[in-house]
Amino acid sequence: MRHLLSAADVDAATANRIFDLAEEMADVQNRPVKKLPALRGRTVVNLFFEDSTRTRSSFEIAGKWLSADVINISAKGSSVSKGESLRDTVQTVAAMGVDAMVIRHAASGAPWQAAQWTRAQIVNAGDGTHEHPTQALLDAFTLRRHFRAAANGGSTGTDPFAGRTVAVVGDITHSRVARSNVLLLTTLGVRVVLVAPPTLLPSGVETWGCEVTGNFDAAIAEADAVMMLRVQRERMSGGYFPTPREYTVGYGLTRDRVAALRPGTAICHPGPMNRGLEISADAADAANSLVLDQVAAGVAVRMSVLYQLLGGDDAWVSQGGQG
Repeated sequence: MRHLLSAADVDAATANRIFDLAEEMADVQNRPVKKLPALRGRTVVNLFFEDSTRTRSSFEIAGKWLSADVINISAKGSSVSKGESLRDTVQTVAAMGVDAMVIRHAASGAPWQAAQWTRAQIVNAGDGTHEHPTQALLDAFTLRRHFRAAANGGSTGTDPFAGRTVAVVGDITHSRVARSNVLLLTTLGVRVVLVAPPTLLPSGVETWGCEVTGNFDAAIAEADAVMMLRVQRERMSGGYFPTPREYTVGYGLTRDRVAALRPGTAICHPGPMNRGLEISADAADAANSLVLDQVAAGVAVRMSVLYQLLGGDDAWVSQGGQG
């Protein structure tokens, strides 16, 4: 891959290659010394124009564990706060000789623009309400592990996504996570069902290649995994639903809905969670909740993505990670 700008950039073979390498990267998290020499001498800049905890931290950890030099730049405290344009910021950073930029921006399409202005490799870490491809990759990686474990004790002999149904529930209109997950999961052969009130479904959703319903309880009955989305109130300028209580009754993963899930149904959430709104404490902390597994997977998957983009000597893989 030259860049990772969209989940559409990833076909099934590429996704599985990323997942297989992420399995090896995940072993690093359990080592006393969490360091690989794979990207020694490379420089990665995390250019974040929006606040983030999980994504920014996991990209930073991923780069450092691969021995890359990682620099964090946020809009606050940078020349952006003085009025510098995105183009000038990207070109200024690129002129310093960096190898890759991880970009999060409030404007949809910002990473695509950045890729036109620099020879550095660009990773989209979330652009407006458009896409978040590495989140979709880590979600699918987490589900692959869960489905394999549930099916046959972790055997890799069968396709873990075959015949699976994933319900993506909540604020579809403002969710870049939903768009990327639909693209990637359908590529992997998953049946995706979007569940939301009509006011939180974007125009043109019927062209996404997935099913759409407003009946959450019916969707639960068929789901192998339920992915809850955060209600993004900071992006809402109008009345998308009457009251938080009404939203929870219709589209929240409540205690009663957790009890109605089929045995083994995975509960996912990209975070941060609005407990008591789209997801109850019972759901977030349930035994079949994969929320923390998703966070842990974020580091391994982003290590894999950075390695796939920036390359390096494959010898460390065949030697068990020994540099």
